[in-house]
Amino acid sequence: MLKTLFKDREAAGAELARTLKTHSVPADALVLGLPRGGVPVAREIAQALGLELEVLNLRKLGLPRQPEVAMGAIAEDGTRYLDHRLIRAVGVTAEELERVQQRELDTLASRIRRFRLVRKPAPVAGRTVILVDDGVATGATMELAVQVLRKREARRIIVAVPVGPQGTTARFSSIADDCVCLQEPKIFNSVGLWYGDFQQVSEEEVIEALEEAQRLAPNRATS
Repeated sequence: MLKTLFKDREAAGAELARTLKTHSVPADALVLGLPRGGVPVAREIAQALGLELEVLNLRKLGLPRQPEVAMGAIAEDGTRYLDHRLIRAVGVTAEELERVQQRELDTLASRIRRFRLVRKPAPVAGRTVILVDDGVATGATMELAVQVLRKREARRIIVAVPVGPQGTTARFSSIADDCVCLQEPKIFNSVGLWYGDFQQVSEEEVIEALEEAQRLAPNRATS
């Protein structure tokens, strides 16, 4: 049996925060969690470092017959990343891709309505952004996240994840400006295997984290 690396997402976030303290993160940096699983991790980082917390709304585009495997991802502004090599290898048709994309856009629209009632999009241009998820598997969603932040003119992008397959740090250090990946197991399989508790994060938990961040914002500004 594989030994878990992290008790839960909060413990992983606390460990990432300790490592990020050595990465010269400015006081006005923004912590962006990828909903839903990345938000509890990002919350711990934001609290530990006294930084602003936000979310970046993206959705994985799963293979039609293997939805857990990402063939790409799509962002709330319509920006899309596709793994064309995987799509060709599996034989996904244009019609299948369109159906998957429309389904995920519908989910995104619903999520945006809920989350943006609590938290308007934070300014990104000219800022250091710490981009957080609970782990990297295929990396499609994280690749798109970096692409979106480049478009929004982030000054510096730090990818921060607790766990990913071998090569994660090298891959995202070349795409972003820096990457912190705490563990890169030789045998990876899936993100959830490396957590003792990997229960699904609800939208309500994301909203709670955003509401808490809003309450803390005035204190942060005067600290």
